[in-house]
Amino acid sequence: MSLTPQNVKLAFFLGGLALFFAVETIVATRPWRSPRGNRLALHAGLAVFNTVLINLTMAGPLAWLALTVGERGWGLSPLLGLGGVAEILASVVVLDLFDYVWHRANHQSRFLWRFHSVHHVDTHLDVTTSLRFHPGELLLSGGAKALWILIWGPSIWAFAIFEIMVSLSAQYHHSNIDFPDRVEAAVRVLNVTPRMHVAHHSALTKSLDANFSTVFSVWDRLFGSYMPPSPEHLVEQGLRYGRDRDLDPAFVLTMPFRRQAAARSEPAN
Repeated sequence: MSLTPQNVKLAFFLGGLALFFAVETIVATRPWRSPRGNRLALHAGLAVFNTVLINLTMAGPLAWLALTVGERGWGLSPLLGLGGVAEILASVVVLDLFDYVWHRANHQSRFLWRFHSVHHVDTHLDVTTSLRFHPGELLLSGGAKALWILIWGPSIWAFAIFEIMVSLSAQYHHSNIDFPDRVEAAVRVLNVTPRMHVAHHSALTKSLDANFSTVFSVWDRLFGSYMPPSPEHLVEQGLRYGRDRDLDPAFVLTMPFRRQAAARSEPAN
């Protein structure tokens, strides 16, 4: 296997998925509310379909755009004269900020929320939730990434490393794991932890618009969307609408086109 950005991303993706699945199998924090086999089957099926779709539609154009932007020196990164390790580090930080803005927009726009709510209707977080995205959301996020590339101008490897970090972070903070209180609080100062992210998925509506960060937790603190996780956030996850069909493939794929999906669902009782 050649050492290309795509192959390296795939290796980290599969390795991270296997690692966190094993860890949460051994030391699960929350009780399993639904059969893990059913969850894995649906979410893996979505992941395979989405991977094929993105490879056929967005992967090629995004790679071409990144190469073209790099060759022509477009974007803020080349304008600032960044290169080497400095360029990679700066790109990861800036692109993570863009990802925060995009995630927050998915909650504030009724149109974007239709697709993103498919991710949030899951009633139990585990590592496979990191695979649970509607194809429409991934196509829309591909357009957002194209804009990020044009604005910032990351190198092809900087963009690949950013995507690896996002993938591993999503697997990690969706996993059914936790740290002791003091360790968790210390890690959360810089990094989005599983406990911090489960609050974002809590059935409590007040936390739905909080904790949007993916890699670095600092964005929520800077932009006023940080909510400290509490024990009540660990009790129940998911939205009221669709929670009884959260593992139904037909419902998952058609949910964004249903009238109720545009509404901001109230928490379950």
